[in-house]
Amino acid sequence: MTDNSTYHYISSFFLIGIPGLQEFHCWIGIPVFLLYILTLLGNSVIIVTIRLEPSLHQPMYFFLCMLAMNDIALTSSIAPKMLGIFWLEAHRFDFNNCLTQMIFIHAFCIIESALLVTMAFDRYVAICIPLRYKTILTKPLVIIMGLGSVTRATLMVLPGPFLIKRLPYFTKDVINHAYCEHMAVVKLANANTHINRVYGISIALLVTVLDLVLIATSYVKILQAVFRLSSQNARSKALGTCAAHVSTILVFYTPALFSFLTHRIGKRVPPSVHVIFASLYLLIPPTVNPVVYGVKTKQIRDRVMGLFFPNKKISEN
Repeated sequence: MTDNSTYHYISSFFLIGIPGLQEFHCWIGIPVFLLYILTLLGNSVIIVTIRLEPSLHQPMYFFLCMLAMNDIALTSSIAPKMLGIFWLEAHRFDFNNCLTQMIFIHAFCIIESALLVTMAFDRYVAICIPLRYKTILTKPLVIIMGLGSVTRATLMVLPGPFLIKRLPYFTKDVINHAYCEHMAVVKLANANTHINRVYGISIALLVTVLDLVLIATSYVKILQAVFRLSSQNARSKALGTCAAHVSTILVFYTPALFSFLTHRIGKRVPPSVHVIFASLYLLIPPTVNPVVYGVKTKQIRDRVMGLFFPNKKISEN
């Protein structure tokens, strides 16, 4: 540890991993590795299936393809370093590399949330104004919405590293976490971090509240349109097209809610629980999303079966 009197700035951080469970790191690395592999395989299958099947070249599946690519990127920004800590004792992380990981993690999370909003809008147009679906959700608009998601995330996360860079770090370099999380890094600074804390909570609340309001608004409109349908079969079919998206929303926001509550309310919760929840929030959704869409979306399920079992007849019902 650097002597406070010398004011030598630290050049790297020491990531603990999961505090209190260091002796089990080698075992904890196994499910992390499996989740990472499943994420790569599942999302790659989704991307390849959509790419190869012309009937899936529709806005709904383009958004799904974006989500799959984002899930691969999100998991790849965290899992390799976690495995390095758990299996190779690679706890040291260069200061700039730590900030880079922080940028990617938070940016991909914001993009994920934005893509869920675009998918909700897709379902709203498809169910509420189906006759205008193809004229509204054109390929240029889909591309603009995708680029808009990336641009918003970039603009939101870029101030973070610059605000951290202005802080002096010369006494503490140990992060009680398995990856470089914004507040975990900010807490180590030898200065007033009020601006950083306000920035962090503001971005989190802005993204979560804004996106959930937009998603909720879309589904209120969808439910109103569905309940106006006279046929029970038509209602079931309309709601069925939303099942995978609703499941994805729950998978993404539920771990985030638990992670937030353990930090803000659970003062007596052990640090290991905080880190585990925060890690599951980043690892579970990318793994589950392709499974959800594979199971609940017939078009995806049939095309995946067609890729792996080309001689098997696909049901038309």
